Amino acid sequence: MTKTPTLTTANGAPIADDNNSISAGQRGPLTFDNFRLMEKLAHFNRERIPERIVHARGTGAYGTFTLTDDLSDLTIADFMQGVGKKTEVFTRFSTVGGGQDSSDYARDPRGFAVKFYTDQGIFDIVGNNTPVFFLRDPSKFPDFVHSQKKNPRTNLPDPAAMFEFWANHPQSMHQMTILMSDRGIPSSYRHMNGYGSHTLSFWNSDGRRVWIKFHLKTDQDVKTLTGAETAGLPSHGAQRDLVESIDLGIYPSWTVKIQVMTETEAKHSALNPFDLTKVWPHNEYPLREIGKLTLDRNVTNYFAETEQVAFSPSNLVPGIGASPDKMLQARLMVYPDAQRHRVGTNYQQLPVNAPRCPVNHYQRDGAMAGLAVCPVTGDTANQNGDVNFYPNDRDYAPKPDPSVAEPPMPLEQDAWVGAFDTEEEDNFSQAGNLYRIMTEDQQKQLAANIAGGLIQAETSVQERMLRQFAAADEGYANRVETAMKGLL
Repeated sequence: MTKTPTLTTANGAPIADDNNSISAGQRGPLTFDNFRLMEKLAHFNRERIPERIVHARGTGAYGTFTLTDDLSDLTIADFMQGVGKKTEVFTRFSTVGGGQDSSDYARDPRGFAVKFYTDQGIFDIVGNNTPVFFLRDPSKFPDFVHSQKKNPRTNLPDPAAMFEFWANHPQSMHQMTILMSDRGIPSSYRHMNGYGSHTLSFWNSDGRRVWIKFHLKTDQDVKTLTGAETAGLPSHGAQRDLVESIDLGIYPSWTVKIQVMTETEAKHSALNPFDLTKVWPHNEYPLREIGKLTLDRNVTNYFAETEQVAFSPSNLVPGIGASPDKMLQARLMVYPDAQRHRVGTNYQQLPVNAPRCPVNHYQRDGAMAGLAVCPVTGDTANQNGDVNFYPNDRDYAPKPDPSVAEPPMPLEQDAWVGAFDTEEEDNFSQAGNLYRIMTEDQQKQLAANIAGGLIQAETSVQERMLRQFAAADEGYANRVETAMKGLL
């Protein structure tokens, strides 16, 4: 018969009574020596870490990425070598603008982030369920998020603020059109696509670089909801759907594809391949199928795994690099900074964030140092008492490996450092193209969804937005204006 374990304090001391506090008599006040009670309450006070500013509400699961097309012609990344190669992954889905108190069925982009535990370190795809974003310059990101959050006075949703921001930033037109379309509310996380969105780079053993974009196409078919169909749905419905599906053995999967653009094509393209508000035309840069992503294991503890998982586009591995995408460049710095603030300096030592390969560096100390244990040496992540600086004279100590160096990245010829205004770039043609391939019913839904929020904005905002819709397509503007009149 298994012996029942003894309840203890955090320092391992047995607890005699966990139901009753120590007091001065049956009805008297508590005494100051209630250290067991104080430990319990003090820890309870700290059970939550700061929620993410964006992507706060989400759910995640483990799975496997299986390579179906050898990519050694494009990259030295080890998990992209050899058909059939399998890599463990953790995928987190989320809404973007709302907090933990928001609904899974908000009209909002969805985060779609994938952590690959490769043999050469962690690689993260930090993407969305849309191939573009509202901005091409990161200086506007805090302003954008503020405009999409609750009103600072009423703490209520503020559609007028959203449209005021969009009216002042035409670069948002493409993404806003997607958001307000029938694609704005996925029916579940299983029934939506994922996109890396940012342009990344691959380089091969010859040092040849190409630019790439990741696409993850759901094998469950894309399914969406109208605003009316979300009425009465539980706020946690998408999370329940994913958890229960996996528990039942119904494992969701996505076909992983990439678009590829050579450096020469990028140099001569009329399209800026590093503009996050634009898609690459599929007829010019066709999708190449490379693998299958399958989720088949739920987390055992939501907080330890889903809440503390930390993604960053700076989690790159040999053979995969960044690009001149300005939004990406900022996120390389901002994402890990956010994780250090939110989770702690040593967030990469938590099991869900820890690499599945040896980690050798000279970083030391900080709160919670030594959580992780090297799977090869058995040393803690604080490296015990060994040398903590480089270079050093120890033959066994970690040293750089020049063979994984990324080839130099070219800059524009005669480039000048400065703040460049992109307001006059083409902000409307791709939004117009998207509108024109919609069915009439989809166009009506789009116009109605926009009208419901835009009618709450100031007249000047409405006028500017209608001009932008017209710049995309005259029919687009006419439908929105008609829908707004119907609400008066």
